[in-house]
Amino acid sequence: MKVDIKIEEIQEFLPHRYPMLLVDRVIEMELGDYIVAYKNITTNEPYLIGHFPGKQIMPGVLIVEAMAQASGILGFKTMDKKPEDGSIYYFVGADDLRFKRPALPGDQLILTSKVITNKKGIWKFDCKATVEDELVAKAIILCADRPK
Repeated sequence: MKVDIKIEEIQEFLPHRYPMLLVDRVIEMELGDYIVAYKNITTNEPYLIGHFPGKQIMPGVLIVEAMAQASGILGFKTMDKKPEDGSIYYFVGADDLRFKRPALPGDQLILTSKVITNKKGIWKFDCKATVEDELVAKAIILCADRPK
């Protein structure tokens, strides 16, 4: 389902702030099922200054973090919880992680996450990051809902 969740609402569901907030907007979401969000990568991102000078690429670990943050938004919204309610969503693992191409300044990184399971507060998501329909990374992301 098409939605338009802007940064102000995203900040209600994620405790992260600049420069670690890696989701700019949510464009599709079905509670309990999937989310589609994006991160615009710009040349002035602080992590790009030194990674790598002369050939800037978004660090892979931050691509994984962006997929986890999109998953966190889906989980929080599905549970109708917010960090201010005393809940925190920890990124606890990644399986089957693969990188296929770099993400560069000027790219819009599309983050897709689909719920696989939710058992005892441990969520498992099938995640992908793409640029212009080209796969950048994919992983199975695990997150845990815990008291803050």
